[in-house]
Order: sequence, then C-alpha cells, then structure tokens
Amino acid sequence: MKKLMLGNEAFARGLYEAGCRIISSYPGTPSTEITEEAAKYDEMYAEWAPNEKVAMETALGASIAGARSFCGMKHVGLNVAADPLYTAAYTGVNAGLVIAVADDQGMHSSQNEQDSRHHAIAAKVPMIEPSDSGECKEFVKLAFELSENFDTPVIVRMSTRVAHSQSIVETDNRQELELKEYTKTPQKYVMMPAYAKGRHVFVEERTDKLVEYAETSPLNRVEISEKAEFGVITNGAAYQYVKEALGDKASVLKLGMVNPMPVKLIQDFAEKYDRIIIVEELDGIIESHCRNIGVNNVEGKSIFGCIGEINQSAIAEKLLGEKKEFISLGENIPVRPPVMCAGCPHRGLFYCLKKLGVTVSGDIGCYTLGAAAPLNAIDTTICMGASISGLHGFNKARGAEAEHKSVAVIGDSTFMHSGMTGLVNIAYNNSNSTVIILDNSITGMTGHQQNPTTGKNLKGDPAAAVNLEELCRAIGIKRVRVVDPYHLAETETAIKEELEADEASVIISRRPCALLKYVKHNAPFRVDADKCIGCKACMKLGCPAISIRDRKAVIDHTQCVGCGICKEQCKFGAIE
Repeated sequence: MKKLMLGNEAFARGLYEAGCRIISSYPGTPSTEITEEAAKYDEMYAEWAPNEKVAMETALGASIAGARSFCGMKHVGLNVAADPLYTAAYTGVNAGLVIAVADDQGMHSSQNEQDSRHHAIAAKVPMIEPSDSGECKEFVKLAFELSENFDTPVIVRMSTRVAHSQSIVETDNRQELELKEYTKTPQKYVMMPAYAKGRHVFVEERTDKLVEYAETSPLNRVEISEKAEFGVITNGAAYQYVKEALGDKASVLKLGMVNPMPVKLIQDFAEKYDRIIIVEELDGIIESHCRNIGVNNVEGKSIFGCIGEINQSAIAEKLLGEKKEFISLGENIPVRPPVMCAGCPHRGLFYCLKKLGVTVSGDIGCYTLGAAAPLNAIDTTICMGASISGLHGFNKARGAEAEHKSVAVIGDSTFMHSGMTGLVNIAYNNSNSTVIILDNSITGMTGHQQNPTTGKNLKGDPAAAVNLEELCRAIGIKRVRVVDPYHLAETETAIKEELEADEASVIISRRPCALLKYVKHNAPFRVDADKCIGCKACMKLGCPAISIRDRKAVIDHTQCVGCGICKEQCKFGAIE
C-alpha cells in the first residue's frame, strides 16, 4: 500500500517492518516524531529515557540480548551519547542496533549547527543518509541488515527537511524475528584494555570491508545525463535541491552511504567530467574525501560555504547563473519572532528576575525565550544542564559579588536529563548558589512529551514520578521551596530571600504548561479603556495577547487564558 508520510513517520514504519523490538530515545527536534510514531505499534516496546546516553545504553543492552533495537536523538544529543557510541563501535552488536541522529541545518530549533558525520567518522561506524520518506523506510531496514552483517551499530543521519517533509512510501508487512541467542563473550563485550585492543583491530578490518561494500552498495547510485555539463556529488536533502535546480544539466552521484565513502566509484565518476561540484550541507566532508583519494577537480565549499541550508535557488544561481525562485508565497510575510505563549508560567518568573536585575544562567527549553525582548532576562545558554554547572563556576570565580545576585534556571525535563549532577556538584562543593527549576509538568519545547517527573510514560500509562523536592533534599540542598509563578509578589519574595541566604537553595517554580489539554483556564481579561492611561507597564511582560491600539492596551480574548499577571502589573485597575 502506498501512503504519504513524513520522513520521521516513514522511519518509524521502517523500524516496524524490520522487526525492531526495543526503542529508547530522548525527544529532540527534529527527531522526536520517530519514537512517537513507533510507539503506536504495539509490537515494539518504546520509551523515553532521561537522556540520550541512557537511551543508547538501553538500546545497546537490548541488542546484546538478541533483540533488534533503536535509539533516536537530535544532533546535540549525539554528543551526550558519544561515550557509549564510541565503545559500542568496538563491542559491535548481537542483534541489529540502529541509531537515528537528526541534524538541524539552519538551526531551526537548536543552539548550534553540527555535522554529525564527524561522529560517524571518529567512532568508525557506518552512517547512511536518506533523502526522502521512501528512502527513510527502506534505509532503516537496510541499516539493520548492515548492523548484523558487519557487527556494528549503524547511524542513520536525518535532517530537518527530510524528517519533516512528506513523500510517498510503499508499506510492507512486518518481519517477525526470534531473539538471537545470547552467549557470554567477555572478549567481545567487556571493554577493558586487554580485550579492547583486539576489538580495535576488528574495527579497522571492518572499516576496510565497509569501504569495499560502499563501492557497489545500492545506497550509492550514479545518474548519468547525456546533456550534462558537469558532474555533481551530493547526499541527503541536498540531492533533492540538485535535481530540482539542475534537472538534466548535470550528472549526479548520490551518496546514500556517507561513512565510509567509496573510493573507486567516486574516482570513476569524476573522470567523466572536467568539473565536479560537491553539494553538501554544513562541512566539506565529501569534498575532503575526494581530495584525499586524488580527485582534485572538485569544488564545493568555495561555492556554497559551510553555514546554513542550501536551497534550489542558490544552486541554480551559483551553478547555472539563473536567478529564479522555486518557492514563492507571492507576497512578503512579516516575520513572527518566537515568543512564550499567552499564559506561559515562565513569564512571571522571568519578569521578576529582570525586575530584580539578577544574572541568569539559562538552559535548553522553551524557557530559553526568556532571553528575548522585552524580558531580556537570560545571560547565558550553552547546553542541557549547563545552567547549574555554569552558575557554580560563575559564583566560584566571582565570589560573594555574584552569589547574592545570580541564579540558574532549568526545566523539569532538562533537570532530569543532566541537571541533577550539576546540583550534586553545588551541594558537594559547598556552593552558595540559587537554582530555579521551572516545573511546567511536561517536556514543552519538543511538543509535550512525558518525562520522569510527570507520572506517565511514553504511552501515557501511569509511571513512577520523581518528587523534585525530595530529590533536591536527598542531593544535599536544605533550602527547597515551591512558588506559583502566576503570583508575582510571592515569586519575587522567594527569589530575594533565597539570594540573601548564605547557602545553596532551590526554588521550584511550579505551574503546568498553559497548552496542556487538562489545564483549566480562567476567563480572559479585558481592558477598561477609560482607566487605561497607556503607560505600557503590561507590555513589559511580553504577552502575545496584549497589544497597544490607539495608545491604549488591548487584550485579545482568543489568546488570553486569564493568568492574571498583567492585572498585578496595572496600577490603575484598568485590567479586569
């Protein structure tokens, strides 16, 4: 049966058809929907792990046990999972192990642009890259075969455009597989030096075999055009742009296997043309490989650079000298900057922090929007969990000068991901630091996934819920208190008191995300125009439901959820 599917949905279908049994992932845009879609198939066990490292270790354990397994993450998540990945390259697998990493070219929802091909090269594991939904499904099935045939984890590199674009997928039946037999083999799975040295030899021999496989693999294909003016070597989403922009004006070598890459296949293709153009997003990895194997008639990064996404218009202009728009909406649409939602529980907290002039060490989540105007409340955002560790370092460096006027903010899901160890460091090393956990009862940034604090698992079934107050006290923090960020006066008082204390403290800012379906909202507020003097105090909150019209504040009742913090702000009683 043929069906229109998102790339991530097709990836999940590939897991199902390949007989995958165990799935452990951490949500991260643009990879999240793979695991959410996979969880809809009852034949596969699927879970959200606390972080990517745990997810990969879980999947590897399942593979060793004899079950085809999978874990998914975004590109920065692979950094977290790098520790088990690099050693899994040595141990290899029992049943197939497939890893999805979704790169975010253009940084649509990420703190950096990272080319995950570097991890595959460094870890010495194969990486394959689909360019549409149909290939997503088929490449996943082939990845499991490669994993088992070559005794290796296999990474499937996705991208934002492939993950979130739709194309036709032809579905098939599930392949039911028995558990592979597990045999105790310490020389394969116990990576202490004596055994690891032997496995390194295996890894290098495996790489040679994979290069040989890449020469004739169906993952790589040559598309010759009789009208070709030059040759193009490309991969992933860039292949689609090349085909649309160049048509039959170029012959194409499409690399579906991006590590290791073939040698003779590329050399033979390059000999056919005086000019070879490499079209790849982010770093010049294919280009460097070509030069390393003696193919010097190549150009790539000198034309397209290594920043952001490539598109059809850029390819047509730079390679054909044609200026044309491939996608046009017919009019200029004003930019809508990202903003915290109306009723977001984080807004009141950040307003208080800005009002108090506090230095804020930020973290990864939708609360990172607290850095944007008009709140401008966050000073730093590095990576998940860095808010707490960074605050500790900041305070140790600047001493009492900073301790009483700086805080860390971190979401409940991020705290469970990698914030706990930072808080342990604060308690263990006697750091006078104040940490604020923004507990909105969900993983908000990636689309409302459950986490270990919510009391529900991936499927929404009841699960053990971590008690944040008890956890913080168990870590060694004596001062732990809970505030409601809708109550500005209470929140401001708590921040002042904890900053004044001469010991570590935790404030839990607790209020569910306003977009959760079970959250009941109050009636929307309105502005009495006769009482409003146009002071714009309410505008300082940055609520998208509030605007100024004819020099008076106006509240959009279709957005307002009745949180009431604007009413607290108005000194003239105009909001009611």
